[in-house]
Amino acid sequence: MPELPEVETTVNGLRPVLQDQRITLVQMRRPDLRRPFPADLGQRLTGAVVTGLGRRAKYGLIDTDRGDTVIFHLGMSGKWRIDPSEVLPHDHLIVETAKHRLALNDARRFGSLDLVPTESLASYPPFLAMGPEPLGPDFTARYLLKALDGRIASIKLMLLDQRIVAGLGNIYVCEALHLARIAPMRPAGQISLARLERLVAAVRTVLEAAIEAGGSSLRDYARPDGELGYFSKQWRVYGREGEPCDCGGKVARYTEGGRSTFWCPKCQR
Repeated sequence: MPELPEVETTVNGLRPVLQDQRITLVQMRRPDLRRPFPADLGQRLTGAVVTGLGRRAKYGLIDTDRGDTVIFHLGMSGKWRIDPSEVLPHDHLIVETAKHRLALNDARRFGSLDLVPTESLASYPPFLAMGPEPLGPDFTARYLLKALDGRIASIKLMLLDQRIVAGLGNIYVCEALHLARIAPMRPAGQISLARLERLVAAVRTVLEAAIEAGGSSLRDYARPDGELGYFSKQWRVYGREGEPCDCGGKVARYTEGGRSTFWCPKCQR
């Protein structure tokens, strides 16, 4: 599933072709993805000018001059295609401006697209209980110390909890914990402030490197320009079970919460 860096990369790819452009056509080629498209989507977007693009957690945001915000989630296989040479069967939404055509492609249809008044964005149900953005100023070691106080669940599961921090997914949590040299199964409430300082820095380092690399291409994910992200070539532990760690140990794997966790028993304590 696309995680924060993939969504940030998608937004960065859409910005040059949508920013300040007037939408001239909205065509829904089916009634829904995971949920139905808004019934008035075409009416509210056709003729609107895109005034900004952004991201909240794993959701992309497209603002218009009509006071609306498109909120899209890529699900497991979603991607935007810019100026496709042909419309494909899984291109479920077509959006055109005077200069470009964009297709929202989602083979599995686990994604979603909503349209809400921009002023009510904070009350959009998935955003209500979200924690701070991991690249924002509110995500600090002291914040984590307070949020994790008394928690006996593993630090890995707590970092995946969107109520603790918004937007982190399995790949980047594994990578950040390895960079911070923290064992993923360690009880979250037992981690010292000094180690949380290392963890916050590691989360930011990993996410920034992944965004710069265009994300990690897994299964169907690709950037809007069709290119594949190459952060997977920089993975320290994820997907590398049995391979050597840079400390001389060997990468191991275990399953928790239905997800595979990759880590190094030698250097992660």
